[in-house]
Amino acid sequence: MVDSGHPGPLAGSQDPGPDGAGFTYHPVERELIVLASPQAGLRADAAGPRSANGSDTSALQMFLTDQQLALEPLFGGEEQVAAALTGLPRGSESLPDLTLFYRVRGAEERAEELAARLAALPQIDTAYVKPSALPATRGPGDEGARGGEGRENDEEQREKAVVTPDFSGRQGYLLPAPQGVDAAWAWRQAGGSGEGVTLVDVEGAWLFGHQGLSHRVAGPAGGTPVEDLAWRNHGTNVLGVLSASRTGTGTVGIVPEAVTAGLSPYGIGTARAVKEIADRLAPGDLLLLPLHRPGPRFEYAERDDQRGHIPLEWWPDDYAAIRYATARGVLVVEAAGNGADSLDDAVYETRPEGFPAWWHNPFNPAGPSSGALVVGAGAPPPGTHGRDHGPDRSRLAFSNFGTRLDAQGWGHEVTTTGGAWNRSGDLQGGAEDEVWYTDTFSGTSPAAAMTAGVLASLQGMLRTAGLGPLTPERARELLRATGSPQQEAPGRPDSQRIGTRPDIRALVSYLVPQRVASGTAERFWDELVPYPRDSASTLRLYVDGAWRGLTDPAPHVRQAVHAAFADGRPSVRVWYDAADDSVVGVVVTNDG
Repeated sequence: MVDSGHPGPLAGSQDPGPDGAGFTYHPVERELIVLASPQAGLRADAAGPRSANGSDTSALQMFLTDQQLALEPLFGGEEQVAAALTGLPRGSESLPDLTLFYRVRGAEERAEELAARLAALPQIDTAYVKPSALPATRGPGDEGARGGEGRENDEEQREKAVVTPDFSGRQGYLLPAPQGVDAAWAWRQAGGSGEGVTLVDVEGAWLFGHQGLSHRVAGPAGGTPVEDLAWRNHGTNVLGVLSASRTGTGTVGIVPEAVTAGLSPYGIGTARAVKEIADRLAPGDLLLLPLHRPGPRFEYAERDDQRGHIPLEWWPDDYAAIRYATARGVLVVEAAGNGADSLDDAVYETRPEGFPAWWHNPFNPAGPSSGALVVGAGAPPPGTHGRDHGPDRSRLAFSNFGTRLDAQGWGHEVTTTGGAWNRSGDLQGGAEDEVWYTDTFSGTSPAAAMTAGVLASLQGMLRTAGLGPLTPERARELLRATGSPQQEAPGRPDSQRIGTRPDIRALVSYLVPQRVASGTAERFWDELVPYPRDSASTLRLYVDGAWRGLTDPAPHVRQAVHAAFADGRPSVRVWYDAADDSVVGVVVTNDG
């Protein structure tokens, strides 16, 4: 691994390029990964490399000593890995051999040279260098004006005492489908706020003390947070989408009752971070990866415009770690990346130099899958925050696309906790970052966070009902079978797949299609003149603590319900679908 040194305070806070044309996060660290030959029996610990089958490791030892490098097992020692594999509830038949992965510390600026020299040594099969993982979000100036209503400059805000208003009205992604994921409906269902579920966000930094975050946010779960404002804002933005508290001020998270934590891969690497946290999560818990890396499209170059950036699972060690997590039953939600590229392109079929012979293109659905759920970025409804990014649910130009993608979320205009990239909040700023809010969080990061929140809500309902959690395979099936369909935009047809926008109510209906209950109506409300006028009228009946709707009731049903309540002794028995509150049957009896 290349030790780049811990970033200094605000190291990533450089401004975007001319006219907001580009921006970049401070790269944290590159990683030099080696894979031992399966026949070598290589072991490495504090005493240096050795061979379990007695082969000579002196050349490897001499090279490491001469170059002042340290070789350490990426996923732990052989006994530790064996114990972990024994406990896999879902088997490990398609899992790469975790004992073959090692990382190298101390390589610094000569990583590529050292990778080539290491690969030529006995006991080493191959070696490769991983670019820094970066947040999969977009900066100011991307795709549309950043102006609009609801703004005040930072200096004006700093002069005011900060009294945070209720910003939840700006969170259109919480509303019913097709505009949002229908989180507001989920909160009325037992477990729908994420009760009993743990969700861990793997990235650089967070502000866990933000005033708007739920008491269920547990804090750091390991690693060394990056000392950088842009990274910290990104993590706080993600947490707000998931776990902002319901206090009547600020914003609201999709699953405010889920236990949420953050794990920084800085110092340990992304693959090891995924493996370590997967060992601590239960089947059905969630792991969020809102990161991407520069891929082969532009020869792994870090670019301000993020072109060619792709999901982490491209790299063999990350793939192995994610596959391990999903084999344990953990739902891994992965950002598709902001590379503006087709993951079906032939460039991804070529095995990169340094990757092992067993590697295959993880974006090709014909091959083995990591089991992660990959999420792209779609446009919010036109007019959101006074802006238009194209037709609702159309692919945003920066989002990667392809058959590998399972779902989409909002990729622009996401209102949440924290500042705007490397600055104070554009919705609410001020001198104290604990009160910052933004409504311009963008990229495949917020899209992935929304999808993770939807799945956490569904898992919470299942656990509260005493049912088994969704497996990664079942979660993928549900996301692909339900939701609000992707739409087309000029130059971005729906064949450029990012998937559907998740709909929690539709997911529940699909999962439990016969959830019909019954009860006696306590009162009614008849929408005699519908709005909009060309829509169907609805007769609403208050049953079992909630309003249930009967669309376009027959005249005799409407008349009977009116008459029963007018008599003062109503006996209106209602059968309804508890998944979507729709009335499926009404019986009016005369008890008099």
